[in-house]
Amino acid sequence: MTERKPPGVPFETWVDKQIREAEERGAFADLPGAGKPLPSLDTPYDELWWIKGKMQREGLSVLPPTLILRKEAEDAAAAVAAARSERQVRSILNGINEKIEAAIRRPPQGPPLNLKPFDVERAVADWREARGDERRDGGRQGEPPGDRQGEADGTRAAGRDARRAGKPGRRWRGRAL
Repeated sequence: MTERKPPGVPFETWVDKQIREAEERGAFADLPGAGKPLPSLDTPYDELWWIKGKMQREGLSVLPPTLILRKEAEDAAAAVAAARSERQVRSILNGINEKIEAAIRRPPQGPPLNLKPFDVERAVADWREARGDERRDGGRQGEPPGDRQGEADGTRAAGRDARRAGKPGRRWRGRAL
């Protein structure tokens, strides 16, 4: 703890002594950013520099609720593409649909939402088609894909691949998958 400045000692002398003693103890030896230029040295002055720095360090952002919901909808679309089961696809879409419907019922502040709830059944069908999986919830566990009825000789898979070869990439909510 820092001791109090003794009476009669000039302030500068007392501060210089405190700094010198801290340097001797090695208190300044391993500070983060030592030997590096200041990151904000070349940026123009901003009155809110400390608030912006704190928000950046904490990973916070100030976006209107509608833009946050749009971002969540985009993230949900990406999560659906990466989902491993039909149940997971439905869960993701039902969760975002609840938020979208709440925002439609009571419009939040900010720019227009311009979103409508996802068609869960269509998205599930698109997800199945993209995976080449006609079974629900991933099918039977532990069964290799070639062991399904009708695919023992590979004719079904070859036909499906031929159909896909002639189609352009699938589009889902305006974005190519």
